[in-house]
Amino acid sequence: MSSPTVQQKKKKPWYSHLYVWVLIGIAVGIVIGVVWPAVGEQMRWLATLFINLVKVVIAPTIFATVVVGIAGLGNLAKAGGLALRTVVYFNITTVIALGLGLVMINLFKPGAGLNYDVASFDGSAADATIESAGAVAGSGISDFVLGLVPTSFMSAFVDGQLLQVLLLAILTAVAIAMLGERGKPVVRALDVFAKVMFGVIKMVMWVAPIGAMGGIAFTIGKHGHEILGNLAFFMGSFWLTCLIFIFLCLGPICYAAGFSIFKYIRYIKDELLIVLGTSSSETVLPRMMTKLEAAGTPKHVVGLTIPTGYSFNLDGTAIYMTMGAMFIAQAFGIDVPLATQIGLLLFMLVSSNGAAGVSGAGLVTLAASIAAFDHIIPMVGLALIVGIDRFMSEGRALTNLTGNGIGTLVIARWTGALDRERLRFVLDNPDSVDVEELMRDGDAPGQGLALSAEAAERKAAIATGDYSRHDADASAPDDGPTGGREPGREPEPARRG
Repeated sequence: MSSPTVQQKKKKPWYSHLYVWVLIGIAVGIVIGVVWPAVGEQMRWLATLFINLVKVVIAPTIFATVVVGIAGLGNLAKAGGLALRTVVYFNITTVIALGLGLVMINLFKPGAGLNYDVASFDGSAADATIESAGAVAGSGISDFVLGLVPTSFMSAFVDGQLLQVLLLAILTAVAIAMLGERGKPVVRALDVFAKVMFGVIKMVMWVAPIGAMGGIAFTIGKHGHEILGNLAFFMGSFWLTCLIFIFLCLGPICYAAGFSIFKYIRYIKDELLIVLGTSSSETVLPRMMTKLEAAGTPKHVVGLTIPTGYSFNLDGTAIYMTMGAMFIAQAFGIDVPLATQIGLLLFMLVSSNGAAGVSGAGLVTLAASIAAFDHIIPMVGLALIVGIDRFMSEGRALTNLTGNGIGTLVIARWTGALDRERLRFVLDNPDSVDVEELMRDGDAPGQGLALSAEAAERKAAIATGDYSRHDADASAPDDGPTGGREPGREPEPARRG
């Protein structure tokens, strides 16, 4: 296989990179929170403003992307197979995350020794959270299923319910696919609409540094002085568990799928910084979709897997839920039997589905789960972790984002739809992908890279659902240690024509 014909890409000046300004915003926010905590405590609205700006276009973007991806595939059987594999993979990793959280919290026991008394404990700090979780706690499987269906077609978009939007998108995509040739103009129109939404988000993302500054300033200004003793130990245990999950659980999965988790994290560093500042993984959803497409994942895989993962693959939230529940039990000196812990894990496997990626949703979901076990774990104990939830939400969001991106690549590899040559090139040369340019121009992300003729042929095979043809190519002798390139020849970053 010949090496791609490429041109050297001119390096962009440092001040044109979004992540640089996000870092500056975080640094300024830290200074404000430490030096002027009262001022920092009043700056949360900046982060809220940025999150709301992004949420305005998240629902229509997901709808258009999912419809274009599934309807454009043209093969409903393969779309169903992709959906099944997505759900299976997400549930497996969620169980691993929940189990790891239980193991680590029992190993470290950060709540041991506090010995609070339920009768005299002041749980007023958690009243608002408990009230918010009341309706969720009383919901059964039937209520969960009913919650998937919006009251009207537009209410799902108005309320920002991603699961409902996803359901409407799948139904619409199936209906369009059944129209055959007559449905193609609708697909093209939605594709253009999606690109318009990506353009809007591209402009909104430049508000991210201000949002990150406000979010960090608020967090440190309001809660920084409260992070002491057992609470600091609990936070450290949670963050360590998230790192263990990412590198020791997801790392081997990445290796089995043929790529390095370290290179992957380097590739999405901009998005991780934005999430760190805003504590919300939703703020970078469109950027992640663009980057994953640019890394060789077909549109239909990204369009179905990423939105689904934002509701069904919240690994960080899963870790937080088991660790939070057991921390409260330890703080009150309650010994939770192993069988009860397993029951809690299974219950949280269901209750964690549908939890949004917005800051604070994890605490409400935790409260709803504890409510089902209130006869063992007192809900008033939520007051212990309300004050530090903001610090925990950043770890949740970062872990959720990392896991969703990895899941998308792994599922694409599992279905034979991943362009491994492009992925290898992009991870080795992350600067070859200009997300801002891709989102602005509305071109297919693959146009940001030059591909060999055989790689382009494989991409065409994938687009038509001919996975067997792609698998045959992927297993061919030319996909060896040199990736089909001549020894000593490496592709260089490409520049748009």
